[in-house]
Amino acid sequence: MNKGLVVQKYGGSSVANVRRILNVAKRVVEYKKKGYNLVVVVSALGDTTDELISLAEQIHKNPSEREMDMLLSTGEQASSALLAMAIHKLGYDAISFTGAQVGIITDEQFTKAKIVKISADKIREELKRGKIVIVAGFQGVTPNHDITTLGRGGSDLTAVALAKTLNADMCEIYTDVDGVYTADPRIEPKAKKLSSITYDEMLEMASLGAQVMQARSIEVAKKFNVTIHVRSSFNKNEGTIISKEAKRMEEFAISGVTLNKNEAKITVCNVPDRPGVAARIFSKISEGGINVDMIVQNVSHTRQTDISFTVNKSDLTRALKITQSVAKEVGAGEVMEDLDIARVSIVGVGMKTHPGVAARMFSALAQNNINIEMISTSEISISCIIKKRFGEKAVRALHRKFNLG
Repeated sequence: MNKGLVVQKYGGSSVANVRRILNVAKRVVEYKKKGYNLVVVVSALGDTTDELISLAEQIHKNPSEREMDMLLSTGEQASSALLAMAIHKLGYDAISFTGAQVGIITDEQFTKAKIVKISADKIREELKRGKIVIVAGFQGVTPNHDITTLGRGGSDLTAVALAKTLNADMCEIYTDVDGVYTADPRIEPKAKKLSSITYDEMLEMASLGAQVMQARSIEVAKKFNVTIHVRSSFNKNEGTIISKEAKRMEEFAISGVTLNKNEAKITVCNVPDRPGVAARIFSKISEGGINVDMIVQNVSHTRQTDISFTVNKSDLTRALKITQSVAKEVGAGEVMEDLDIARVSIVGVGMKTHPGVAARMFSALAQNNINIEMISTSEISISCIIKKRFGEKAVRALHRKFNLG
């Protein structure tokens, strides 16, 4: 009896070695025995992606992004083939494909490509033949047949996009934790698992540093209303449901605290205080495909001002180069970089109805002698840039302050 279609995604830690790949194969086969059709998306084994990046950097400090995508896509190709072999060993029929083979077409933005369309005809054909289909996550192909990758955590995006394209009954994301927690359990042992969370809260948490899901995958899930179940590949526990509305007994102000240590700050000193200068700086950075997060412009009394902004560490070299060039053009002063920063954030839809949340956050940091360098807010989050060494202390302090344990 066919119970419908399930898309499952297994992260790098879930397929880190032969024993774990065999464990995933058993779990997949259990679903097949129950009568489900299965499409399984896999990440690269363990730390393979980091190892490949390290190899590339030993050869060239600033490698071509096209060649990086050629290199990095091999990690997922290996794990998908190995998982197919493990399923064959258990006596079931499986077939592995690359992103290109299943028709995941992307734009040409190497290293963080966006999916344009998915044909998935090959997947449908193999499902009709009763096979378990395994797809290499994190990758696609341009209309010119160049291999692209979808950014860190891109296998989540592959899974959600396939669930939407194939009208799956379920999209399960398997990881090394039991679900989405109020904070990273490795930093705050008293962190609590959330049984459900809204797309908006998860999107905010993911973009602010929670490593459970890729932010872009949540954007797609929200846009097409794909319900996601985040759970552990190491046990059978229920995880966290990510959907439009979260069922909670009582509306708390805050759902979680996140920490992001992958940011860097750039400061442009002595910028001429005249209209259009900031626009020129940030237009050039945007043209370079670099995402700017926080921006602070200091008030000027001298017809000159300082502008500070944060970017992802991986974009720092390019962002610095562009900024130095524009600073020269507009007659600004020195351009400085700061890698010794972290961003700590609180997230929760309940902020809208609970006054004084920001004050409580700032007082918790002050009580722990943690200085705030920059602040940004959205409707459901508040973020502070602090010194990196205080990052974990800040998470624990905020977790306590908002009684999340």
